[in-house]
Amino acid sequence: MCPVKRVKGLDGVFMMNDSLLTVNPNPGVRVYGEKLIEWGGREYRVWDPRRSKLAAAIHNGLRGFSLKSGCRVLYLGASAGTTASHISDIVTDGRVYCVEFSPRMMRELLEVCSARMNMLPLLEDASRPRDYLRMVEAADLVYCDIAQPDQTRLFAENMEYFLRDDGYGLIMIKARSIDVTRSPRKIFREEVRKLRDSDFQVMDQVGLNPYEKDHMAVLVKRSD
Repeated sequence: MCPVKRVKGLDGVFMMNDSLLTVNPNPGVRVYGEKLIEWGGREYRVWDPRRSKLAAAIHNGLRGFSLKSGCRVLYLGASAGTTASHISDIVTDGRVYCVEFSPRMMRELLEVCSARMNMLPLLEDASRPRDYLRMVEAADLVYCDIAQPDQTRLFAENMEYFLRDDGYGLIMIKARSIDVTRSPRKIFREEVRKLRDSDFQVMDQVGLNPYEKDHMAVLVKRSD
């Protein structure tokens, strides 16, 4: 078995062979059936890129953003908490604000949050950030994974409200949720242009193939 190594540039993310890992704060407990690995006195959770778009983006080379202990993360579209739970592992004494609109998914998310003191579930509509303005601190990272046509607009609006001046935004753009009739490449270019027009600087963009079809991760920060 190869040793566990840190992923360069991402505190709290590790690699063993080709598998991404995060430290499990609740040894023996799985969130979504993931494999657990013990090494060097720690237990790690395997971070599956086929179950998590953020893991897919990191596997495909996304770097350049800060995600470490103490960070505050606003997660738009937290769903059942699969990716959010790994972010929770990484930020440890930070906070993950999990915005989810679906009551059905919220029930599953609540189960995950109940075992993690740094995850705060919010049953809210991400297109209405004013509704949770008083519940969320300034964020080091605004992360968006919402499959709807105006995903880029609501991502930019949430960053205007919550992103720290030195923070980062990361959106998982799903081309087929925007327009199924058009070329994903053209859609990606248009969505990136919308972010630039909203005064955000694009730091990196990474396709998610082969893990997710017609998806692109786009990393931004506020323009200087």
